Amino acid sequence: MVADAASPGSSPTHTVVVGCGNLIRGDDAAGPVLVRLLADRQLPDGVRLIDGGTAGMDVAFAMRGARRVIVVDASRIGVEPGTVHRVPGEELADLRPPEGNLHRFRWDQALGFAQWLLKDEYPQDVTVWLVEGESFEAGAPLTPDVQASVERVAEAILDDLTVVS
Repeated sequence: MVADAASPGSSPTHTVVVGCGNLIRGDDAAGPVLVRLLADRQLPDGVRLIDGGTAGMDVAFAMRGARRVIVVDASRIGVEPGTVHRVPGEELADLRPPEGNLHRFRWDQALGFAQWLLKDEYPQDVTVWLVEGESFEAGAPLTPDVQASVERVAEAILDDLTVVS
């Protein structure tokens, strides 16, 4: 899913919001669900929404030419479910090659790859929002704590987009 709030003849994309994760694996759907929440809202011109799914390589190419990128994903670091972390992208860019094949190419590796690939076209501002998941079972919906956190993050991003644009 790709949505662009910019209408024909308006300013080019300046901000890309990428939701990463798997819609059919419980709380792993945090990123794509957030993108869908934002797609139902009035966004400023120049904002592009991307459901990055689990394809990290697509994340690298999606950020070309944008000044700003916001990545949202679920995390599994062992803290309270629904805990939100907002992290500057440079702290998470991982240039290690994926093990095995490119189907395991994650968004953190995509950030490092994009820095190398895009050079001067790499965004000046990359922010990553991580929402701690609880259940990653196939077919499960978002758990209540994660759903509430995703909604709060969506509102925070929307507020930030409104102030910045």
